[in-house]
Amino acid sequence: MNAQSGNSDQPPCSKINTLQYDLLLSNDTKCNGNIHLLILVKSSLNHFDRRRTIRRTWGFENRFSDVPTRTVFVLGKSYDIDLEKRIKEEHEQYGDIVQYDFIDEYYNNTVKTMNAIKWASTHCNDSRFYFFSDDDMYVSIKNVLRYLRNPTEYPEYLSKEVKGKQSKHILPSDVVLFTGYVFHSSPLRHQISKWYVSLSEYPYHMWPPYVTAGAYMLSNAALVKFYYGSSYVKRFRFDDIYLGLLSKKLNIKPLHCEHIYFYKKHYSISSYKYVIASHGYDDSEELLNVWIEQKSNGNA
Repeated sequence: MNAQSGNSDQPPCSKINTLQYDLLLSNDTKCNGNIHLLILVKSSLNHFDRRRTIRRTWGFENRFSDVPTRTVFVLGKSYDIDLEKRIKEEHEQYGDIVQYDFIDEYYNNTVKTMNAIKWASTHCNDSRFYFFSDDDMYVSIKNVLRYLRNPTEYPEYLSKEVKGKQSKHILPSDVVLFTGYVFHSSPLRHQISKWYVSLSEYPYHMWPPYVTAGAYMLSNAALVKFYYGSSYVKRFRFDDIYLGLLSKKLNIKPLHCEHIYFYKKHYSISSYKYVIASHGYDDSEELLNVWIEQKSNGNA
């Protein structure tokens, strides 16, 4: 499916977001071929060790010989010349950095997310699915793929399948899927809070349903809608809320996935069998050890 298709009708209003940020680093051949899953990791500039570990674990592109996946790390920029030099050297070595011309800081997370969606739409628009993640997550790509085959019955459907008769693609190719851990909450009105939101910013009592931005998935059709819709929805400084506002405008109801954890799920070999993603893995050695153990048990 081409990201340019199905969008000939223009909304009867002007664009309010143009995303005119220069693309500083990219790999135009990254998505050559038939890609099933594109993994987009929102990373901070100085997190070199996290990116190295992700490349060795859940971001490893040759993990499954029969399921083509690609991994990129989405970054902003820094005024630190030495840091920028190291980023360029990293990209020369791995070819997996996507860097845009905005300052990489917390309150630009929405800008980073929007540019990640833009890059996926313009440089990898034939991938069947897209997995977005922060760089402090444990992820089982094996479980991501299992989930995407049948998200409404995961993981129960796995025990029902007859060996040798599994369907590789249960979902239709044009499915509009936006899924992650769904929240239903209200804006925080306490001015001392890091997440304070004034009435002038958002006057309503409740947020629309939104997914935690640490890990979520989009189908190709949903990505196309998000990309074009983002031009017409006012930017909001919290990326998860922005995606919720965007999905509300697009009439896309986010599908709740209880196997994505916005907190650090207590680890044991058995408790992570069906975990898709868990927050709290900023220790690269811990991530590596957990992933290796889960892989050896057939769960990663």
